[in-house]
Amino acid sequence: MLDITQESTSKFITTSRGDIHYNEVGEGYPLILLHGSGPGATGWSNFNKNMSVLGEKYRCIAPDLPGWGQSYAVTLEERRHAESLLEFMDLLGIEKAAIIGNSMGGAVSIRFAAMYQDRISHLITMGSGAGGARLFGFGDGPSEGLKILWKGYRDPSPETMRELVEIMTFDKANASDELVQQRSANARSRQDHLDNFIDGIGKPRFPFVSDAELAGITAPALLIHGRDDRVVHYENTLYLVAQIPNSRAVLINRCGHWAQVEHPQEFNSLVDNFLSNTPA
Repeated sequence: MLDITQESTSKFITTSRGDIHYNEVGEGYPLILLHGSGPGATGWSNFNKNMSVLGEKYRCIAPDLPGWGQSYAVTLEERRHAESLLEFMDLLGIEKAAIIGNSMGGAVSIRFAAMYQDRISHLITMGSGAGGARLFGFGDGPSEGLKILWKGYRDPSPETMRELVEIMTFDKANASDELVQQRSANARSRQDHLDNFIDGIGKPRFPFVSDAELAGITAPALLIHGRDDRVVHYENTLYLVAQIPNSRAVLINRCGHWAQVEHPQEFNSLVDNFLSNTPA
């Protein structure tokens, strides 16, 4: 395991729309790790446990997506994360990479895989939405977890961040004081990110990738989901694995929305085995 810190891995790059912050560690084949939504979310907070291990073998790059962390601000209407990722890769001189995404980051990864098939070798998602028809018919409206997530944007206090971290995980022991304080401080440091997200709540979002687009994805896909996810139900991964041709799903019991945080050893092993043994 590499001895890394947020400060020692922190970098910035200037794009046509603004600066993107990212954390980078390791050498070898590039892995781009995309964080999920939520107040205070960053590439580092989502993936530091994984980068310290996977960075021994791969070049791990975890950007703060536009609208999050230390990257430039965007409104809902200005979000073009797949396109921003393409420019980010171009500026770093990365022709092709494996892309790993949690939740919203998974949705970005899926869209990227559908739009830029020659730039992605492997697609890995955790707790990602799928759109389309519901399989199990679990009510309407936002999930329990999304309601807490939205609350966190309006009140990014440590108390609300503890609620958020607890609902993101199966085991409340993962809601460490350090993570709670980190998420709260990250969120409160960028009022522009909070305001832009709040302004977008309830507005129509860009459509999910269509079934035809999912069926056209050529990259092999590993779709991971926690059985106890209270933010995005695991039915979404069942839907995705039925649509993406070269895909496999892993369902983890006693696991919430953050498989990479709650089960880092298993997650790291799954990723390494998939990349090592699944031809692009």
